[in-house]
Amino acid sequence: MSKVRTRFAPSPTGRMHVGNLRTALYAYLIAKHEGGDFILRIEDTDQERYVEGAVEIIYRTLEKTGLVHDEGPDKDGGVGPYVQSERQAKGIYLEYAKKLIEKGEAYYCFCDKERLEGLKQTVAGKEISVYDKHCLSLSKEEVEANLAAGKPYVIRQNNPRTGTTTFHDDIYGDITVDNSELDDMILIKSDGYPTYNFANVVDDHLMGITHVVRGNEYLSSSPKYNRLYEAFGWEVPEYIHCPLITNEEHQKLSKRCGHASYEDLIDQGFLTEAVVNFVALLGWSPSDNREIMSLSELVEAFDYHHINKSPAVFDYTKLKWMNGEYIKAMDFDRFYQMAEPYIKEVVTKDYDLKKIATLVKTRIEIFPDIKDHIDFFEQLPEYDIAMYTHKKMKTNAETALEVLTEILPRLEAQEDYSNDALYAMLCDYVAEKGCKNGYVMWPIRTAVSGKQMTPGGATEIMEILGKEESLARIRKGIELLSK
Repeated sequence: MSKVRTRFAPSPTGRMHVGNLRTALYAYLIAKHEGGDFILRIEDTDQERYVEGAVEIIYRTLEKTGLVHDEGPDKDGGVGPYVQSERQAKGIYLEYAKKLIEKGEAYYCFCDKERLEGLKQTVAGKEISVYDKHCLSLSKEEVEANLAAGKPYVIRQNNPRTGTTTFHDDIYGDITVDNSELDDMILIKSDGYPTYNFANVVDDHLMGITHVVRGNEYLSSSPKYNRLYEAFGWEVPEYIHCPLITNEEHQKLSKRCGHASYEDLIDQGFLTEAVVNFVALLGWSPSDNREIMSLSELVEAFDYHHINKSPAVFDYTKLKWMNGEYIKAMDFDRFYQMAEPYIKEVVTKDYDLKKIATLVKTRIEIFPDIKDHIDFFEQLPEYDIAMYTHKKMKTNAETALEVLTEILPRLEAQEDYSNDALYAMLCDYVAEKGCKNGYVMWPIRTAVSGKQMTPGGATEIMEILGKEESLARIRKGIELLSK
């Protein structure tokens, strides 16, 4: 069997959509699982959709996600150029289109816009246009005369109108379509550029691609691809069509949803490795049903035959959970480097930011969550004294006032405001009072934070706040409870 060669062939039209990232990831995993090559090809033949800077986005995304290509525009493996506009400039596509013309598998079409408009018809409420092969009947002399006169033309594929075409997809199996459904699609446009479908086939063959990975929206185009391979007499590659990705409402994931692209997710505070892990599971799962997997583990486990047919749901809640697991497992120095900007957005006072980071590391799912967890350090928020009531701790406003009033002199006398020293002192008080820890810790934590939920306990918070600020907040709690 020949060496496995896959390709990722994005169009430079903006940020990388999650669906495109999954295509790139699956193509990479298939190649690397089999010890093959992963090729990057830039498909920029649609000049109207070209976005300045989009090629750099493609390179940057592949680099950050670890999907290192073996060949591409910057790594010539002997089958370049790897940019379609450069291949077009060399006349590659026109050369191969003319070969099809010579075989009777394609033909020049000189029909103007007005005539083509007249071919449109409405079927089931949808306007479609099926070309009627008008120019197929032109004589060789008529074609040559039109070309000599500089008449605008396209080159169309000559598809049969009768019979059927069957193609095999490794996920969906054998699919048969009536040839009457196959339009004579354009191969070379009037501007000399190839269409997406034609350039794909020519480039995949010339680059030795063995496995073609793409979204299942291209299933309907596959019979046309197959007919091109057959017309050239080329071997058809393995087709792997990936399922649709939908949102939680089972609608196609759109750019308007706010998390449709890789960079959207990074901007929202997700880790690259979590995004890659999550995207890998959008339509595939390992045989042992693991959920947390590194890229190298994905390479080892990936079997494309286990890709699902049914749509994959982009579960944002699951992605956040997965990201939280990656954050928990992070090296602290790397975590702090990423967390520090978020901490500094809300904490400007001279506190030990690393201690604050330590408190939140196991409690957040995405980095922007940090701000809501720690904003009380900067300033004690306004809060309702009902917060002092906790059935499980058996506390209420009355018992809280008693605890805070009794503990205040001890906190004033306490010199060591380290977490351990404060905790030991409060445990002594708990022992004297003959109550449970929560009976004392809950009202103190409420007083120093003003929040129902905090990333740390009472003494951890007080260590960061320091003696002066901690006492001020305890006194404020007594004042509120005394009204």
